[in-house]
Amino acid sequence: MPRARRRKPYDPVQAHDRRSQDLPYNAEVATVEVDDPLGLELGETIIALRSIRNDPLGRLHAHRQIDDAQYRGGRAFQGDWERAERGPRAVDTTRDYVDGGQRREPITEGQRQSALRLNRAEHELGADGSMLVRDVLILGMTMEQVGQRRGLHTQRWQDYFARRFRECLDRLALLYGFATSHPVPVKDHRR
Repeated sequence: MPRARRRKPYDPVQAHDRRSQDLPYNAEVATVEVDDPLGLELGETIIALRSIRNDPLGRLHAHRQIDDAQYRGGRAFQGDWERAERGPRAVDTTRDYVDGGQRREPITEGQRQSALRLNRAEHELGADGSMLVRDVLILGMTMEQVGQRRGLHTQRWQDYFARRFRECLDRLALLYGFATSHPVPVKDHRR
């Protein structure tokens, strides 16, 4: 005769599982630990799902192919790019309609600082590295697409681009202050 399963008593301290149970058919998600927006104490975290379908940097981080410093350096680069970008804007319907052309909005200090960091990053990465970072982080291309864009279709070139991209992420992590340039020296205890 099988044994009856015992129920565990209710524990209000345990975190609730707020992850979605009904995902779309073609969803590509990864779990991530984030700050709890409903938490009462500082530092409470919850497990959430993030989409990695159109996010090459998130995919690499979710599959543990890059570390946290490289991930944060790539996200900082993307943030600076979005802040410094001055392309076409959506129509603001809250503004009063004025006949004629519109004056350009002045460049803010945040945009200026972002542009300076991007220029420094481009100088640090070099022409090839900055183009590779722009292709992957801004345009969302995979290593296969990067190789096809350059006319290099073999697996060896894809591996080279992946390795070079990780090197560029290391440089961005150093540039944005998420990593240190020299590891702590290890003392030799063989005396």
